[in-house]
Amino acid sequence: MAIRASDFSISSSAKFLFATTLAALSLVAAVALASAAKANASFDGAWQVTIVTQSGNCDPAYRYPVKVEGGRVLYNGQNDFQVSGNVGDSGAVNVTIARGDQQASGTGKLSGNAGSGQWTGKSASTSCSGRWEATRNS
Repeated sequence: MAIRASDFSISSSAKFLFATTLAALSLVAAVALASAAKANASFDGAWQVTIVTQSGNCDPAYRYPVKVEGGRVLYNGQNDFQVSGNVGDSGAVNVTIARGDQQASGTGKLSGNAGSGQWTGKSASTSCSGRWEATRNS
């Protein structure tokens, strides 16, 4: 007995069910993405970040203008710093700042219009660490 392709034809009701399921999954995905973007947007805007050295032979303090867009942390200044990182829905921050052979990483938390955390950094000749504080620009 030979099996033909026509023996496996999909009924119009099965096609409709498949199309409806696909459309429903697409809608769920779109709502989930929109919710994630909206949640991250609560920290969007321009921020001033002050980095204070507490250990090591680094400059005592630095100030960086950064911006948060959709949960991503970006440098908002004119120098050659590279800033990357993210802010989670709960305000948890993970960020890296680099310039030449210098690099620092920080973690912490934003809440409302302020935030704080810890950082560690290094260059070819030294290592440093300390704290950071952030305030949202009005």
